[in-house]
Amino acid sequence: MDSQEFLKQLNEVQELVKQENYKGALILIEKLKKIEKNSTFDYNITHRLYQLDSNTHSLYNQQLILKTIKNLSEIYNTISFNELNQAIKQKSELELSTDILRREVEILILRNLISCRIDGEKLIF
Repeated sequence: MDSQEFLKQLNEVQELVKQENYKGALILIEKLKKIEKNSTFDYNITHRLYQLDSNTHSLYNQQLILKTIKNLSEIYNTISFNELNQAIKQKSELELSTDILRREVEILILRNLISCRIDGEKLIF
């Protein structure tokens, strides 16, 4: 694959991200990473691929966390990060470390997508 076609595919990934189709974007990213390993693309192209990979993983995680938190906040007033992690794992089979889960929740709070606060190892809704 030449660099122009690769860039076209990267633009397709960005479009999927804009549409909030993170899973589809991640599937395409994995294909592009395999192609990139066997190619000699310019550093900027490779950097863009891995930046998209990181950002898309984070957005995908946040999407799943947000759905889970919205459901749990209707039932509970507070939940620990461990309990939240277990609920996420059960619903989506996504396994996150507590540190990454905490970071993603903090980002959701900063983005004003959830209204809760962190108190030690618990979320208070």
